[in-house]
Amino acid sequence: MAGLIQAVDSPAEISDAAADLRQVTSGEQISPNEVMTVFDSWAKCLDARELDEIPGIVFLRMWLRRGTLEPIITRELGSNSLDGGWTEYGRARCKAFPLGVVGHWPAGNVEIQPILSMTCALLGGNGAMVRIPRSLVDLTRVLMERLAQSDLSERLTRRIFMAAFDHGRRDLHEAMARVVDGAMIWGGQEAVLQVRSLPFPHWARLAVFGPRISVAAMDAGAWSNPDEQKTWCLRMARDLWQFDQQACSSPQVLYLEKKAGQSTAQFMSNLQHAFETENQAHPRRTIPAALTSTISRARASWLLSDASHKAVFPMGPDWTLLLGSGSDLPEPVQGKTLTVLEVDDLMDAVSKLDGNVQTLGLGMADGEKEKELASLAGQRGVDRIVKLGRMHAFVPPWDGVDLIRPMVRMVRHVCSAD
Repeated sequence: MAGLIQAVDSPAEISDAAADLRQVTSGEQISPNEVMTVFDSWAKCLDARELDEIPGIVFLRMWLRRGTLEPIITRELGSNSLDGGWTEYGRARCKAFPLGVVGHWPAGNVEIQPILSMTCALLGGNGAMVRIPRSLVDLTRVLMERLAQSDLSERLTRRIFMAAFDHGRRDLHEAMARVVDGAMIWGGQEAVLQVRSLPFPHWARLAVFGPRISVAAMDAGAWSNPDEQKTWCLRMARDLWQFDQQACSSPQVLYLEKKAGQSTAQFMSNLQHAFETENQAHPRRTIPAALTSTISRARASWLLSDASHKAVFPMGPDWTLLLGSGSDLPEPVQGKTLTVLEVDDLMDAVSKLDGNVQTLGLGMADGEKEKELASLAGQRGVDRIVKLGRMHAFVPPWDGVDLIRPMVRMVRHVCSAD
């Protein structure tokens, strides 16, 4: 397993690794069904108590299961793609072929992202060259050890090269870019722009997933229902706790539609209890000093800026609830800080969203209004509209695009006899 995550110090090491990956992918085809067989076994190996504290591990297990992946592959690559076959399209037929070697530049703030990104390339039959942020090397090694246990024939592991090097090594980033046929790029604005500026081959296909935020919204009928309040609040807390609220799909704001004669006090009490419960189940182990300072300033600023503002939080920086009103999107604080805003009409709040909002998590009692809200959100640039509790579910389209199809070549064949 030591060879799967290597501390790289020279461009030559990357070039040699790419040549080895290319030799494997060009000499041996592998079907999505074969990949999923290994993934399914891998998911079972990851279902262990000692791994439960890894942020996002539940979603990784779900993603790796055949039941999750099979319909995605069929939709993206064609009805006969599972066994690597051709799919008929009128007088033509199409088949997915791998690009070759796909490079991955995951963000360093989402622990399972190197694995998630890599799986998208492997499902397309590619080789995967993954740059592992140094902060994620140990955790990624733990996850990859479980893959090795599931892949005794090394059908997949020999298609993977994981390189650990400092983000400031421009020469190594450039060497990696030069040898790939496609790339999946994740992260903040500065990181994305730096990777996109690398000398990729002109034919390389780039899938870019840049920095965005997400919000949640509930209509009056949903949040005011006493029989369902606690369940909605637990879902909200779980979405917030995953990835320590740092992922693009993490909710930063919750809009509550006002209901005449109905106070939000009981809902906020249930939300506070849900936060306390989630914090007890998944306590914060460490917190950067800078984030603690940001949370403290946000709490003070919120309470001092408007006499009508309220806030609920423990003595420490574990979590924060800020309560106010208005439909304008406030600046995200992160650090498990949720701003709850009461609005007269959810349509007004959603109409102010823009392309910077990735996911809208909904709790709705009015089905017809939800459809209207979804259409408006789509027009305003939102790419994912899901039920609260499922804001992080890694299912394509993601950021408005497929995850597997961009990393394959869809070859079209029209028979010469026609």
